[in-house]
Amino acid sequence: MVPLNCIIVDDDEASRLMITKFIDRTDFLDLSGSFDNAIDASNLLLSDEKHNVDLIFLDIEMPDMNGLDLAKSLNGVQPVIFITSQKGYAAEAFEGNTVDYLVKPPEYSRFLKAVQKAKDRYEKTLKNSDTENYIFVKSESRFVRIPFDELLYLEALADYVIFHTANSKYVVHYTMKGIEKRLPETIFSRVHRSFIVNRTKINQIEDIHVAIGDNKIPIGAFYRDKFLSKLNIL
Repeated sequence: MVPLNCIIVDDDEASRLMITKFIDRTDFLDLSGSFDNAIDASNLLLSDEKHNVDLIFLDIEMPDMNGLDLAKSLNGVQPVIFITSQKGYAAEAFEGNTVDYLVKPPEYSRFLKAVQKAKDRYEKTLKNSDTENYIFVKSESRFVRIPFDELLYLEALADYVIFHTANSKYVVHYTMKGIEKRLPETIFSRVHRSFIVNRTKINQIEDIHVAIGDNKIPIGAFYRDKFLSKLNIL
């Protein structure tokens, strides 16, 4: 499983350090940001970069904007684990996309129970997405529906990803890591840090390249064994 990208939003430095330590000890979590106020976190979460966040560790009592207000502004897009010193917020906190509610200072065992809930929910979402046969991508000012059986491969270019179909290319402001999580593993494989391929479109595999039509796509050494294990090879 690709790790869940997490951010911490808490004005208590000691609490941020503790949650950071817990995340570092947990294999299926990656920390991608830490904020001491809800406003800076909101600027990220309401921007085009929000797709990089899979889970939010969120304090409730913060100045200027509290955690409950931030969670409500997200409309349930990102799952939230609330962390607070006040037990009285529990009922109100369990609205929207709240996964769990931790009272400071949490023990690691209690933290692990909460993030396991988040992991189970995330995997269930991925399983449900496998039943879809398309993806919508935002290209320029419009959303384009791309059926998976028309998508040949994806190519990373700086902060963008190019979706290659037989007749078109769509440039999307996204990360490869984020997109990889949203494509079904039954069809797509990461073969290089800059390329994801549709395995059903492969014509042949050479020593260090995959051929899709007239395109030769490199196979990175790090991805080679996992990629080959997905193929029906005699």
